[in-house]
Amino acid sequence: MLAALLAARSSEVSGLQAGDVRFDKNIVVIARQTYPGKGGLITKQTKGRRERRVPILDPLRPVLERLTEGKEPGDRLLVGPKGGALTTATVRDATNWDQIVSDLGLPDLTRHGLRHTGATWMADAGIPLHVLQDILGHASVETTRGYLHPDDRHLASAAEQANAFLARSAKASRPTRRDASRSL
Repeated sequence: MLAALLAARSSEVSGLQAGDVRFDKNIVVIARQTYPGKGGLITKQTKGRRERRVPILDPLRPVLERLTEGKEPGDRLLVGPKGGALTTATVRDATNWDQIVSDLGLPDLTRHGLRHTGATWMADAGIPLHVLQDILGHASVETTRGYLHPDDRHLASAAEQANAFLARSAKASRPTRRDASRSL
């Protein structure tokens, strides 16, 4: 949920601290990423080497309130059952990711795909592309465009409406037997 609604990389979600959630400004600041590396966990700047601000969407607010409750600004937002950092691997294991995507019938869905999902939801909601570019931290608007996967469900509805209209028009303009005999 965090990855999709923040349109964030899973390593960025792992790097979040309680102080990154700014309820007063209704944003989450994504400033770092945490991931497993040689010799242990690595925490460093985001991939784009600059922090970015992401709006707190309503469905995410109660989750963030629960996750920040009683924490100091420098505390990790997400911790494992033993208090350690949650990494992409531990999240995969803790959520039974492979089983979930299989059960959903989406075996090709990746955790990074949730970032694409969030970006697409925001674009479908009408967020301008240049704002979405800032939210995602992309240097190029073309990279942002590549993240968007249009929702084609509205096309099926459009086809149904058009087909109903065409069927009514065709029925109204068909000559009756009486019309056909007159024209002979």
